[in-house]
Amino acid sequence: MRAETSNPAATIFAVGGIPRLLLRLEGLAALVAAVIAYRIQGGTWGWFAALFLVPDLSMLGYLAGARLGSVCYNAAHSYLGAALLAAAAYGAHSTLGWQLAAIWCAHVGFDRALGYGLKYATAFTDTHLGRIGRAARAG
Repeated sequence: MRAETSNPAATIFAVGGIPRLLLRLEGLAALVAAVIAYRIQGGTWGWFAALFLVPDLSMLGYLAGARLGSVCYNAAHSYLGAALLAAAAYGAHSTLGWQLAAIWCAHVGFDRALGYGLKYATAFTDTHLGRIGRAARAG
């Protein structure tokens, strides 16, 4: 699916239809699995709630512009970071590391389930799952 952007010189490509629905359902599945994994690792719900939105601090990168903002946001909202943390936790036999990786994965899954995808450098509203916010409603 091709979508126009807030930058007329740039075009983003976003997934649509059934593939978009499947990606959102995968996000929901990752959220559920991460919550279960967190509980199995003995995590407390107070810490889960306190740390769940930490990856959203990456949006502060947008204060320096859309390009840097998208890099910061995508680094914090990719399953890759959570997977690397989980691998390090496994190697270090760290329950805390596993719990943090599960919270991180749950956050990414939650965002994906809601339709918030990885960002393009054009604008915060341009994601791989389509446009979000007012930009989506206007177009």
